[in-house]
Amino acid sequence: MSTIIKILGTGCPKCKTTTALVEEVVKENNIDAQVIKVEDIMKIMEYNVLSTPVVVIDEKITIKGRVPSKNEIIELLK
Repeated sequence: MSTIIKILGTGCPKCKTTTALVEEVVKENNIDAQVIKVEDIMKIMEYNVLSTPVVVIDEKITIKGRVPSKNEIIELLK
């Protein structure tokens, strides 16, 4: 079953960096995951978070308000 990874953010530089990092980790490690970028502010508000970027893995908020490291993303996806 494919993992669903959502990156919540309105398109700021940190959000774009986070999206690129997550996509890179998924590709480099052959992880079966679908990366979805969520930019709709109403959809982001449904997660009740105040700062972006937010990384949501299978509907669980794992990182919020900062850009994660590649190693951190790998650990979260194991």
